[in-house]
Amino acid sequence: MRSGPEKTGALVLAAGKGTRMKSELPKVLVPALDQPILYYVLRTLDRCGDIFASTAAVVGHKGELVQRYISSAWESVVPIWQHQQLGTGHAVQIAREWWTGLDNLLVLPGDVPLLTSDSLRALVERHVADSADCSFITFSARNPFGYGRVVRDGSSNVASIVEERDATPEQRSLREVNSGIYIFRVSSLLPHIDRLSNENAQGEYYLPDIIDLMIRCGMRVATVMTEWEDEFRGINTQLQLAEAVSLLREDIVRSHLAQGVRMLDPSTVWIGPEVHLGEGAVLDPYVQLWGATTVGRGCEIGSFSILRDMQLADDVRVLSHSVLSGSSLARGARVGPFIVIRDGAVLEEEAQAGKFVEIKKSVVGRRSKVPHLTYMGDASVGEGSNVGAGTVTCNYDGERKHPTRIGDRCFVGSGTMLVAPVTVGNDSFIAAGSVVTSDVPEDALAVGRARQKNIEGWASKRKRLRKGD
Repeated sequence: MRSGPEKTGALVLAAGKGTRMKSELPKVLVPALDQPILYYVLRTLDRCGDIFASTAAVVGHKGELVQRYISSAWESVVPIWQHQQLGTGHAVQIAREWWTGLDNLLVLPGDVPLLTSDSLRALVERHVADSADCSFITFSARNPFGYGRVVRDGSSNVASIVEERDATPEQRSLREVNSGIYIFRVSSLLPHIDRLSNENAQGEYYLPDIIDLMIRCGMRVATVMTEWEDEFRGINTQLQLAEAVSLLREDIVRSHLAQGVRMLDPSTVWIGPEVHLGEGAVLDPYVQLWGATTVGRGCEIGSFSILRDMQLADDVRVLSHSVLSGSSLARGARVGPFIVIRDGAVLEEEAQAGKFVEIKKSVVGRRSKVPHLTYMGDASVGEGSNVGAGTVTCNYDGERKHPTRIGDRCFVGSGTMLVAPVTVGNDSFIAAGSVVTSDVPEDALAVGRARQKNIEGWASKRKRLRKGD
């Protein structure tokens, strides 16, 4: 879609190696919280709505990994290969076929996870309103070291951008710096994009050099100055990543607090950017919520619990030290403490699963209970059943997994081994300590254990034999 009569596209520079990150991953795929750094930049562009008609990302170092991520998570983004990483100007050059048909081209780095959509909207709107040939974002840096300084003439117009290594002592004292986020009128960019020179220590083509070319040709170069410096933090080291992640975490926590989520100690809670929390949810200290987790209204999550890709309906209670992933808990379910639920497990309304229980790829029916020390794998439990402590569904025969089916209103005694495949009919009982290898019919009692035999005097005899030794 177009914003007004002009067609604007966004080009994300995501080809860099990120040598100082010391990571096997390309820099833009290094996780920040539980999403790649690149996720945040693409999300910001997405939040701009219909301002951008299309988006492309330049990929290079280990580009197949970046392209795979883009294809899986951002299908509308066009990957463009930069097989030789020869600088930001070169990246724009090799993408020319994609952007030539646009009216305006936004160029931004792929490693600024704190960037906001408000700043991008302001830049685009100002650029179009001023009919500028180029506009870019500047800010006043507390410590401008490493940034390109914005040098202005006597009329406060941009005279040039001077990089740190080329700046004079007077220029280094300037605090207004270049953010590295530009928007060009395409008709103004085309005459200059091939005039870039790589006569520098790195042998690269730098995009800021186009600003100087445009100014010398009398073109209009405008700036939009913003106040929040942290928004433009680039990620080049693990320390910078940690600092950015801290700010991301604080922003996410604040947004959920504003929506009515209660946190007893917000400084210890970690929440991923794709997590959704309902009003009135309560998070105890040291809770972690990741992935596409949804927590309903009125839920309570106990301390030291870790949830990933979980779906919790309203009024679910998760007690402390619970590790839950890829599963769902229906309204009023209660789980934990010290429980593992994973791989597509489902607990239906008001079901309970307690301490030292693992539930994998199984369904626990409405108001059924799996209270203690139990493993449920590839199983289903009907409504109103109780599974006693120490029960194990023996689902693996060494080659294949097999299902266990427990019906409605069943009672499974403690220490039962259910050797799958096996079905327990409705209203059945299984005696404690049984090994069940055959189906149990409805309304039956199954006893699958050896008859007890008591040998009187055996203990004393054993002691006498030991003394004789």
